[in-house]
Amino acid sequence: MASLPSYVTVLFDGYGEQFDPSVQRTDMDKGKPKQRVLNTHVMQEVEARLLFKSEADAAAFEAWYFDTIKRVGEFTFTHPRTGATITGSFKGGDIGRLVPLIPDFSWSARDVTIEYLR
Repeated sequence: MASLPSYVTVLFDGYGEQFDPSVQRTDMDKGKPKQRVLNTHVMQEVEARLLFKSEADAAAFEAWYFDTIKRVGEFTFTHPRTGATITGSFKGGDIGRLVPLIPDFSWSARDVTIEYLR
């Protein structure tokens, strides 16, 4: 299985986590709504900014994305908060747009959402 390349740095700028609780809620005529769990596992999303410290790293990442994981494949990565090794994929195959952090693209970044089953 592929791994997120080691030359990619996950920044905490713009970092966030969320998940769909997978709960069904039914409003009642009287009293509080009833709720029940629908699924044992939920989709967890990690929003992060990926940093590339050279033009070559940004190009290598695109090659990895197209040729190795073929846009929708799964890969392992180290969860930024827990340090655990997780298997995930880019939500909808989207890796966001490449944004230069320095005008000559020697440093650039992409905002991504990685999703995995929790």
